[in-house]
Amino acid sequence: MTTTLPTSVRRGPRVRQPNAVVLSYSELLKAVKAEGLLERRVGFYATLFSVLVLLMAAAWFGFALIGDSWFQLLIAAAVGVLCTQLSFLAHEAGHRQIFASRRANDWSARLLATSVAGISYSWWEQKHGAHHNHPNVVSKDPDIATGAIAFHAEGAATRQGPLSFLTRKQGWFFFPLLLLVGLGLQIDSVRFIVRRAKVTHRWVEIPILAVRLALLPVLAFTFLPPGMAAAFIGVQLAVFGFYMGASFAPNHKGMPVLPADSRVDFFSRQVLTSRNISGGRFMDILLGGLNRQAEHHLFPDMPRPQLDRAAVIVREYCSKHQVPYTETTLLQSYGIIVRYLNQVGLAAGRHFECPMATVTRRY
Repeated sequence: MTTTLPTSVRRGPRVRQPNAVVLSYSELLKAVKAEGLLERRVGFYATLFSVLVLLMAAAWFGFALIGDSWFQLLIAAAVGVLCTQLSFLAHEAGHRQIFASRRANDWSARLLATSVAGISYSWWEQKHGAHHNHPNVVSKDPDIATGAIAFHAEGAATRQGPLSFLTRKQGWFFFPLLLLVGLGLQIDSVRFIVRRAKVTHRWVEIPILAVRLALLPVLAFTFLPPGMAAAFIGVQLAVFGFYMGASFAPNHKGMPVLPADSRVDFFSRQVLTSRNISGGRFMDILLGGLNRQAEHHLFPDMPRPQLDRAAVIVREYCSKHQVPYTETTLLQSYGIIVRYLNQVGLAAGRHFECPMATVTRRY
């Protein structure tokens, strides 16, 4: 994928003077602060959290009421959806969007992530922090590291033999693979938390994760027949993983990928690599505010209810400085992702030079 980058992009040791985008970003921040868009909205989050907790309690009441029935799979799906929604809150607390106190945010995020999603907050914090610092930057953004899917052509080019055939069609496998994201997140969390290297609050997270990961199987196999219990756990994990993956994927997948040694000013880097999803307040709830991705990356600690107002300011700012601002519908973004991944997959088994590297070489 190619794009024309602002002249604030540079490569290697050569240094250029900051352009108007760099110099005036402080004006954008001042405008946002003047509108009160960085003020906390604790009432909103308290209400949302209460609603989600009540819905979760209702789901488990339904579990007890239904008993030995395949309708339990509907309960499993509902639990998967609610775990995702509560994970959105953990994400927002991790970005200090909810409370004025950093400590309150960190502990809220840690307790929600570990107890609800079965994910280590310490693992997520270092991984997600690297993503925010270097979105879509090869070898620096862990979210585009080559794994089952190659998210950039350099990664696809390393695939050889039968695996290269699958990589060429990888766009079609992307969404089915999201069904495994929930399991993958939990496995990665456990590996991280038990590693020998230092882990912040390891002995807080280990017991909570152990109880969370054991509790669902214990409940399922205690009150349901073995086959139904296994299906219950599988559906819950699949829905959770798919919902999480399908919410985060539109944000950056299929947007420009930057070579590791490129240098792009903060504003341009965050906007060029981000895709917003239209749909208003409904999409704010469905995607947990991730639909306002450009604004979220520019102001990571901005509360979710303020992002729509910030989008108006950012869009005008981008227009003024001729920085591309991308927004599509959710379904359009999914189509873009599939086509992009299939295009990237064509590089499998070949030598490939990233087109973004070609664009940025002259800077």
